Amino acid sequence: MEKRPNITPRKAAETLAIQALSFIAADPDRLGSFLAATGMGPGDIRIAAREPLFLAGVLDHITADEKLLLAFAAEAQSDPRIIERAQHALSGRPHERDVP
Repeated sequence: MEKRPNITPRKAAETLAIQALSFIAADPDRLGSFLAATGMGPGDIRIAAREPLFLAGVLDHITADEKLLLAFAAEAQSDPRIIERAQHALSGRPHERDVP
């Protein structure tokens, strides 16, 4: 039996956020909106992408716009709720369903 690598929820969330960043960067309109919202320049993204809080911000941006969230979820073949949970995992905020 092949042993699967142990991927932590945080690592999976970071991977999903990097996918989301690629999704944003692939379309000039999405990228322009993201850059306007963050106040960053295109050259700043590569450096910032190494920071977990930046990656949380990428998912914040995606989840704040339902149309964008659904488009990314379709491209990533992921449930939008998983994307929201990943955002919460990276930001350190508890997911609303995690709070009693």
